[in-house]
Amino acid sequence: MAGAGRACAEAAVTVVMPTYNEADSLPVTAAALLALPLPGLRLLVVDDASPDGTGELADGLAARHPGRVSVLHRTAKDGLGRAYVAGMTRAVDEGAAYVLQMDADGSHGTEYVPQLVGTALATGAGLVVGSRYVPGGRLADEWAPHRRLLSRWANRYVGAVLRTGLRDATAGFVLWRADVVRALDLEHTRSNGYSFQVELKHAAVRAGHAAVEIPIRFEERRQGASKMSARVQYEAALLPWRLLLGDLTGRRRAAVPPAEGEPVPDEPTATSRPR
Repeated sequence: MAGAGRACAEAAVTVVMPTYNEADSLPVTAAALLALPLPGLRLLVVDDASPDGTGELADGLAARHPGRVSVLHRTAKDGLGRAYVAGMTRAVDEGAAYVLQMDADGSHGTEYVPQLVGTALATGAGLVVGSRYVPGGRLADEWAPHRRLLSRWANRYVGAVLRTGLRDATAGFVLWRADVVRALDLEHTRSNGYSFQVELKHAAVRAGHAAVEIPIRFEERRQGASKMSARVQYEAALLPWRLLLGDLTGRRRAAVPPAEGEPVPDEPTATSRPR
């Protein structure tokens, strides 16, 4: 057990955290991340020219934590998906063994990060999802009924169309093995907003990479408002059918097969914790 804990602590993990107007929440989330007993953990903030000064705050964090915090400044806000493509690509290029997608707004609890890493090391899975909808997962009490209904319906809709086997295909709290990130050919993803999360998971499962879901409590964001626009919702509604019909996946290069020793599902679907 001690050896497993040491491996978890030393794993080279880069948290990729897109930001836009997160000046109130970023310092709190960053401090909680850096306080975790994971010396191999790094934080890469991808800021889309936030007018509230988030980018400058991130630069300050990088100056105070050299080697542990870095910042990628982008000149325009062109969507969550493009921010993740830029950040995840840089993370693997700089030698991360694992890349963690995570929000800056406090909705993803930093206390789950060691469990995500430990699960990846223990199972060899290509991706580990912090899931709201496996047993033990839940939403914050502050979530309004219409938001709960929309979130659950979206996941059931995606599941019915794409049959990935994931209970929370729209989740944005996901740990990826670096070789899987490389195989996914991020530059050729065409979805942007929140549907980017669905596209990546679908591509990974189709390529045979095993997925594991662990339960989390999804918190209400600390500050600000959701960036889920009508355009983003429209894109998310169309994406499963575009993927199913091969409009996106047919344009990808052939994915790299799972690494030797990686668990492969019996069927081309994801694996998860017992339901």
